[in-house]
Amino acid sequence: MKDIHKKIKELSEKYADYTASNLSKLVKISSLSLREKEVQLELKRQMEEAGFDEVNIDGLGNVIGRIGSGKRILAIDAHMDTVDIGNVNNWDFDPMGGEIKSGFVHGRGTVDQEGGAASFVTAGKILKELGYDKDITIYFVGSVIEEDCDGLCWKYIIEEDKIIPELVISTEPTNLNIYRGQRGRMEMQVSFTGISSHGSAPERGKNAIYMASRAALEIEKLNDNLAFDEFLGKGSITVTQIESDSPSLCAVSDFAKIHIDRRLTLGETKESAVVEIENIIDKENAKVEVLNYFEESYTGLKYGMEKYYPTWVIPEDHPMIIKSKNTFNKLYNKTPNVDKWTFSTNGVAITGIHGIPTIGFGPGNEILAHAPNEKVPISDLVVASAYYAAFAYEFASE
Repeated sequence: MKDIHKKIKELSEKYADYTASNLSKLVKISSLSLREKEVQLELKRQMEEAGFDEVNIDGLGNVIGRIGSGKRILAIDAHMDTVDIGNVNNWDFDPMGGEIKSGFVHGRGTVDQEGGAASFVTAGKILKELGYDKDITIYFVGSVIEEDCDGLCWKYIIEEDKIIPELVISTEPTNLNIYRGQRGRMEMQVSFTGISSHGSAPERGKNAIYMASRAALEIEKLNDNLAFDEFLGKGSITVTQIESDSPSLCAVSDFAKIHIDRRLTLGETKESAVVEIENIIDKENAKVEVLNYFEESYTGLKYGMEKYYPTWVIPEDHPMIIKSKNTFNKLYNKTPNVDKWTFSTNGVAITGIHGIPTIGFGPGNEILAHAPNEKVPISDLVVASAYYAAFAYEFASE
């Protein structure tokens, strides 16, 4: 195994320019959620060029490359959709340029999360070059719609494609640390029904905006009193939008609604979060709903799920966490930090809903996710490509 790790490390360094170039090509293609078609075709081409055994695009639009045909299944995931660039004036370089300069690949998606995909393409190339022959099937997944609805892609892969891995590696950015969990999240809406009256006599009506405003202020207080977990930290809640309606601008509002972003720490659930809001509102005049996502992917398929994304944590002594640490140690003779994401990932469906272990290892620093001047060190891409290839051998070991 020592020789294998040495060869993998050497090949990852040999293919550094190849990995960076592949990432640059991906970054140059706009790939907002529901509009990923062109970047998916490019990723498919890269997998085929790297010699993968099989590459397909499923009904939702996920690119799924395969190496091996063994009984045990390992999957490596990178979502290919990105958020938009925001105010271009906040960028010091072309956010869609994919510039390779000063040891970095620059542009939107380099960290979140196409850098992971470019790295696993190289990992697949390395495995093929080394003649990987373990009794393992490895699926390399370029997933879709994560930014719009995290986990939806893996709900489809597990429930519709019937691919059930023993373990999934998420390539979301971890700064080359190993991540083993995240807070969950959910989206709620509270609708308030008032009674309109003329604006000159507001006392005759019931103002839905005032109802919503009072609830919003109570939600602000609730945020300070949510549960705390030693590993994941505290849950959080915030009102992110308020809308209202009335017969006219000279009339008391008879309808209002607020949108709530709720982050859930360990032990908090959809049910407990809903009850907290119900305890704030007047149920006769207001209603809490957990929202649903249902949209058409670039393939034309309409698919959706409830906007409840469960909290998940993998124990630090889990065999796959141990294997993950061993993989890194054998490659670089040091033990990586084990931590968590501050944001949400596809692990909400893989682990949170379906109970399949997820571990995180990805290039780039998460503080650059969704931020201007996003860029990833080429050295991170090299380490990630080595890690994914080496883990395939570690995964196969008893």
